[in-house]
Amino acid sequence: MAEKVALSLLLSNPPPTKPQFPSQTHSHHQPVIPTSSPPPIAPLLQNLLLSNQHSDFLKPINPKNPSNLSPRPRTRIGKARDPNRGKPWSHHRLSPLGQQVLNSLTDPSFESTELDKILSHLFEYYQDESSSISGNMDSLSMDVLGVIKGLGFYKKCDLAVSVFEWVRSRKECELVLNCSVVAVIVSMLGKQGKVSAAASLFNNLRKDGLDLDVYAYTSLITAYASNGRYRDAVLVFRKMEEEGCKPTLITYNVILNVYGKMGMPWSKISGLVEGMKSAGVALDDYTYNTLISCCRRGSLYEEAVQVFEEMKLAGFSPDKVTYNSLLDVYGKSRRPKEAMEVLKEMETNGFSPSIVTYNSLISAYSRDGLLREAMELKTQMVEKGIKPDVFTYTTLLSGFEKSGKDEYAMRVFEQMRAAGCKPNICTFNALIKMHGNRGKFAEMMKVFEEIKTCNCVPDIVTWNTLLAVFGQNGMDSEVSGVFKEMKRAGFVPERDTFNTLISAYSRCGSFEQAMAVYKRMLEAGVGPDLSSYNAVLAALARGGLWEQSEKIFTEMKDVSCKPNELTYCSLLHAYANGKEIERMRALAEEIYSGVTEPVAVLLKTLVLVNSKCDLLMEAEHAFMELRKKGSPDLSTLNAMIAIYGRRQMVAKANEILNLMDESGFSPSLATYNSLMYMYSRSENFQRSEEILKDILAKGLKPDIISYNTVIFAYCRNGRMKEASRIFSEIKDSGLVPDVITYNTFVASYAADSMFEEAIDVVKYMIKNGCKRNQNTYNSIVDGYCKHNRRADASTFVSSLRELDPHVSKEEECRLTERIMKKWS
Repeated sequence: MAEKVALSLLLSNPPPTKPQFPSQTHSHHQPVIPTSSPPPIAPLLQNLLLSNQHSDFLKPINPKNPSNLSPRPRTRIGKARDPNRGKPWSHHRLSPLGQQVLNSLTDPSFESTELDKILSHLFEYYQDESSSISGNMDSLSMDVLGVIKGLGFYKKCDLAVSVFEWVRSRKECELVLNCSVVAVIVSMLGKQGKVSAAASLFNNLRKDGLDLDVYAYTSLITAYASNGRYRDAVLVFRKMEEEGCKPTLITYNVILNVYGKMGMPWSKISGLVEGMKSAGVALDDYTYNTLISCCRRGSLYEEAVQVFEEMKLAGFSPDKVTYNSLLDVYGKSRRPKEAMEVLKEMETNGFSPSIVTYNSLISAYSRDGLLREAMELKTQMVEKGIKPDVFTYTTLLSGFEKSGKDEYAMRVFEQMRAAGCKPNICTFNALIKMHGNRGKFAEMMKVFEEIKTCNCVPDIVTWNTLLAVFGQNGMDSEVSGVFKEMKRAGFVPERDTFNTLISAYSRCGSFEQAMAVYKRMLEAGVGPDLSSYNAVLAALARGGLWEQSEKIFTEMKDVSCKPNELTYCSLLHAYANGKEIERMRALAEEIYSGVTEPVAVLLKTLVLVNSKCDLLMEAEHAFMELRKKGSPDLSTLNAMIAIYGRRQMVAKANEILNLMDESGFSPSLATYNSLMYMYSRSENFQRSEEILKDILAKGLKPDIISYNTVIFAYCRNGRMKEASRIFSEIKDSGLVPDVITYNTFVASYAADSMFEEAIDVVKYMIKNGCKRNQNTYNSIVDGYCKHNRRADASTFVSSLRELDPHVSKEEECRLTERIMKKWS
């Protein structure tokens, strides 16, 4: 039911549709192209920088005395009190009267009722002049532009919009409002986060017949992009091209940045660049830097290096931004050695590493699991006088979390707070993920609540993290609930959300739901990227659908989507779950031989899949190779404990436990479950319950596997009273007994010839809505046969419908055949 609810939520609220442009053809002005510059900083940062207005301003003008209009001298205000760092705003083409209008509007004593009077005087002044009307209108237009820009500079955006609307209401507005004014006001609304208002204004102006040019379009594209509405930005870009409005260098740079944020395939990004060149628009250094940044999401380090070399061949010298972007790509690609080479070249060329540089390097080492080296880099940067920032601490915290070193992660968090560094939403997201992955849902939700108390706002990553956590714990109703709350909070599902939902539903075992989400993503016009393909492959892998996985793998290559290590990891899991051992071994050989680079994550996966398939020698080989690369992570150590535990190799399991402790890892629930399994099959079976008590004492929440293992330990040894006590604890803990729980009791009673008790358990299963499986009735039939009670076995099968009205005819026939085979 939860799955159906989630899908209906997803399908009932598709992403925003294409902006409604009136169909009209018009020519375009070609003003002077401004110099290329990076996109504007985020509105939140802009607000922080320019949140206060300085008070020592010029008094309002007297509209009746336009003569002697000369700018009054400004007093430079100290940096401590002036958010604009003492720099007065000026517009070299603003007339003296225009300057006084601006002074009046920015004066603290200004009242909105004075707006009509002040602006009317400005218009009347130009209309009264004896020179040509066109010349006057050009001067008036420049004054309107200057006033609106000035109001924007002084953070009086609402007033700027009021000025614009006042001018727009005049009959001569078409002569005064030019595309530059429109571009400024659209950009201003975008920076305020009022992108819908900007789009509405833009479309209304087009309907009114105003001739909009490339700069007006570029401002709207930038407004969408800076507010995370990437698909809308692309739609405006396409509409602009359809209408014959040629993009400028700035337009292309903004769209390239949008493509990078959207995770567009490299083929589309390079296609856009080729179109840019064909249009005669030359790339600049900002373009090259943006292209390198675009390689980050797909870990396209080879493509990034190619762009880097092309940049130098084109005559551009890499700057600090270039080197930091390349470092960031290597960091995302888990290639710390190459990142260090970039650092050396950067320093050789006279660029001192900054906080951004060190953060990228720390990210590279953390992603590769080299946390000791990452911490050494933090120490190094401090020695050089560079203070770690929130990104430094959050990267380290996240690295320790991924490695399962929760104590170290919390230590970093405490260091961060002790240093007076305020956590940001990324920090909170990392903590949510850490607690959620450990099953500490109460702590996780405390962190979620703390976001609000720290004046942060949950972002799309927060919601995606919650979806992922509940998904990997099989909590499909919670996945649906979080998705519903996310949409209620105003978040429109983008590619990352679709990818997370695919992963979440597949982890819940809802494969069809996962594929429905993938289909919905395609219908919404969101093309799959590397993460999308990997999410689908992971879903297929969980079902052991290796043939479909190979088809997806081929499709990726056909669309030039370069597989990464996670792609190969999913293939290994697909082969393992599909029992295709030979295919798994063939891919493993490619990895060991270097055909596919044997990075740490692939070696870790080889440990996991070989442990899962109970291939001890292969698991030990992969583990040995992994240790040559660095320290194994918690999941890898757990896999080794699991395979040793299944084989009752207690000494070997304890060796891994010691290594886990030496490496600073906190045992997880999976660790404890493997240990309980090992002891449940041994003479020291009571140790299983002792471990269960340890789990509870450490604040971890046992799952149904934990309780089932202890029940098995007691049932196997005929201690039914203790097993029943653990059964009661399951219900007290809020968990629901599953078919394995009940089958353990049924099998134990039947093996001891206690058939009435076994049948009572089946009745209890039926009463509580637990679906029986083949093992349920196999245990009873096999018990009768074991005790040479063939007639009773046959009687049980023939009267089974009286016990279980839902049993099928096929199941009765299967059990009858089973009895015959037992006696043949």
